[in-house]
Amino acid sequence: MAMPSLAQLRRLKERGEPVATLTAYDASFAARMDEAGVDLLLVGDSLGMVVQGFETTVPVTLDAMVHHTAAVRRGSGQRPVIADLPFLTFGDPATALNAAGRLMQEGGAHGVKLEGGGPVVEIVAELTRQGVPVCAHLGLLPQTVFKLGGYRVQGRGEEAGEALLAEARALEEAGADLLVLEAVPAEVAGKVRRALTIPVIGIGAGPDCDGQVLVAYDALGLTPGGGPAFSRDFLAATGSIPAALAEYVRAVKAGDFPGPEHTLA
Repeated sequence: MAMPSLAQLRRLKERGEPVATLTAYDASFAARMDEAGVDLLLVGDSLGMVVQGFETTVPVTLDAMVHHTAAVRRGSGQRPVIADLPFLTFGDPATALNAAGRLMQEGGAHGVKLEGGGPVVEIVAELTRQGVPVCAHLGLLPQTVFKLGGYRVQGRGEEAGEALLAEARALEEAGADLLVLEAVPAEVAGKVRRALTIPVIGIGAGPDCDGQVLVAYDALGLTPGGGPAFSRDFLAATGSIPAALAEYVRAVKAGDFPGPEHTLA
């Protein structure tokens, strides 16, 4: 059986098959996602909010990420697993390499995700040189929520959209294997997808991406207070968690999700 890797996702893009991604935080959910056919499991620092009960992702530690990544890997089967580099663990190449090393060696991750463009491009390049598969993340960056002043749509307007596209190209040139676009207008996301050869996975970025990702708790209607407007409760219509996970995969693959009601202008 082939070893899990992010290269599998590029092949999906090449043949025009949407990539279905969900966050995972433990072995049991990871096993159910594997059975449902989820293409990629993301151990997101969103665990700080939906598992640990924090208001933001900022308090999540590297130790916590290693712990949850290892748990997910024990249930993920042959699905590739990427893990978030948490807040302030990738400010310079040496710190980022140490954090990525722990997530891959102790946690068993197949790659890491880090937020931002600009200075982060240099970090991506160094991780790539050292053989670390990297998922980049642009648009809304949850780790900078205090700087942004809240969770706001990014990339609106021609200038902001062009700047985001330029950062996406720079990250791909630096060696990123995958890009997550969060909370950006659908038109901007489509331009980015068409400009890059690596898969572009959207969350609140409309249907014109190479795939979709949701926080699993949002997709199952478990988030206190309800999930974001761009999410859908797949459990409500299916009645069981395994059926909801399978329906999410089907809807993404068929292009039924996200619909117009889940798309930001």
